[in-house]
Amino acid sequence: MGPRLKPADSIRLKIGDWRVDPSIDEISREGIVVKLEPRAMRLLLSLADRGGRVISVQELLDEVWADVVVTSDSVYQAVAALRRNLGDDSKEPRYIATLPRRGYRLVATVEPATEIEGASSMPPPPTLPTNTSVATPPLASATAVAPSQPMRRYRVPLAVGLALIVGAIVAAKTWNAAHFASAQTLTSAIPAAIVDKSIAVLPFVDMSELKDQEYFADGMAEEVIDLLAKVPDIRVIGRTSSFQFKGRSEDLRKIGGALGAHYIVEGSVRRAGDRLRVTAQLVGSRDGSRLWSEIYDEPAGDVLKIQDRIAASLARALQVTVGGDELRAPAMLNSPQAYDLYLRGRHALDRWDRIGFEDAAGYLRQAVELDPTSTRAAEWLALAESNLAVWSFVPPREGFERARKSAERALMLNPQSGGAHSVLASTSAVYDWDWPAAERESQRALALDPRNAFVVGNVGFARSAFAPAEESARLMSAAVALDPLNATWHELLAQMRYRAGRLTEAEAEMRKALDLTPTYAEGYFYLGQILLAERQLDASLIAMGQETPENGRDTGLAIVYHALGRRTESDLALARLVKQHSGDAAYEIAQAHAYRAELDQAFQWLDRAYSQKDVELYWVKGDPLFKNLVADPRYSAFLRKMKL
Repeated sequence: MGPRLKPADSIRLKIGDWRVDPSIDEISREGIVVKLEPRAMRLLLSLADRGGRVISVQELLDEVWADVVVTSDSVYQAVAALRRNLGDDSKEPRYIATLPRRGYRLVATVEPATEIEGASSMPPPPTLPTNTSVATPPLASATAVAPSQPMRRYRVPLAVGLALIVGAIVAAKTWNAAHFASAQTLTSAIPAAIVDKSIAVLPFVDMSELKDQEYFADGMAEEVIDLLAKVPDIRVIGRTSSFQFKGRSEDLRKIGGALGAHYIVEGSVRRAGDRLRVTAQLVGSRDGSRLWSEIYDEPAGDVLKIQDRIAASLARALQVTVGGDELRAPAMLNSPQAYDLYLRGRHALDRWDRIGFEDAAGYLRQAVELDPTSTRAAEWLALAESNLAVWSFVPPREGFERARKSAERALMLNPQSGGAHSVLASTSAVYDWDWPAAERESQRALALDPRNAFVVGNVGFARSAFAPAEESARLMSAAVALDPLNATWHELLAQMRYRAGRLTEAEAEMRKALDLTPTYAEGYFYLGQILLAERQLDASLIAMGQETPENGRDTGLAIVYHALGRRTESDLALARLVKQHSGDAAYEIAQAHAYRAELDQAFQWLDRAYSQKDVELYWVKGDPLFKNLVADPRYSAFLRKMKL
């Protein structure tokens, strides 16, 4: 039998104005109850356990994420989400303070919640008025509300006792998580077996005095990744996974194990005056042995020549050390100014949000204007413009047509561009609904660049509309193998498993995506759908309530409240959805009506989604939420109209 930790796990605390009940993962104040994810509760308890002392990011990873392989980015996003739960402000913190380069500190008071020890449970959520913005308290609903009178402070000797209490709770939550992880993310958290011909390129370190060359250092690593992806018979870990280790001083053997990489490439960049020094080395991750290294010290104006020499030298070193056919370094941009803009554009894409996409598109358009012969600038411009359209940050026609034009420009310059073909594949599927064209572009992209995680994943995304779910799942699994810490591939694999009815696997993959990126757009909406299919209705409601308003919260609430028989609350959520998003979420409104068996309304909104070129409509075939429509002749007629 395991340790009997349940009594400690049931101890309640008072942190600032919030009452905290770890046994049910809830916090409450002034009648507001917020349900936390178990890992968010463990994060809060770990901070409380320090009694106001600083806890480093690495310590949080070791304590809160011990059962999964994630990086510091997961900590940053989880802290941001917890702050939203607590109604905290990072600039003027009342709960969690950030200490740059050191970690985090809980600044709120922590006490045993003795005034509620006799209660059997937290108070239930209040019945909200009809004009409220949400029918169940979501993450953002925990906005601070000052108590009408000060809460009592218990000035008892807590220095030792409180630490023991919180420590016992942390231990209990950690033990519980370890024993229940099989239903969540344990399987996907096991480090990948190291494959002999596998390489990860870590972000190059900016050693410049002003620390203003990060974008160039990142670009250097990205170019090496692009180069290595062309080498036959080796597996190159995708940049998203490799870049998770940015700024972390970890043993290379540990990084190699986490990424499943036999070789690690690392380097640094230093700019001083008119000189540029770049170092690069190839290291074996099993024993940390250095297999190749070189220093390049050249005039700063020779950036492109240095890039060429590094690429060619590394290719030669890899032939000796790893094997692979002869490889020619890719052509650089002709203009140093255009190359600088190109690197800034790729760097901006790392934000993976509207500002990042817009900035990236701006930089890359300038790069293309300065150097119209640049294939790579055109490729990445196509991606930035496609992302703006897919995420509905620009009208579909504007965004996808721009992406198509940029991809076609790239192919005119280089017909062998797998990335450009993959953008055309997704454009043909999501916007054109031209399935034969999507199939052709997909096949061409995979033939040209089968070891590029972005290409493989983007093709899997495009083919998910018309290919069998298991076939798309195989592509997504391949993308996960190439880029194991990229939340996008885990989320899309979860979607494929969900559509194939493999719900346990779907839930595990979706939880892995949220572990990697707790603020993943629509992540809780997708998790809620999977839990609903598993008939875990209460868990589904919690997940839907944790989604943000712009990413499907009301759609999810309308559906789950209906499943729970709470008609009034379902109606309220659906009414809010229609009022706020009729112009950009017709497909989701159709999903809600279909699940509620309101067939006429569902078909009306599907027709509206068709006329609006809704970016989600490409997934209509096989969507489990449309199960109630399948027997209706109008559904097969609609699929014929979509040529599916």
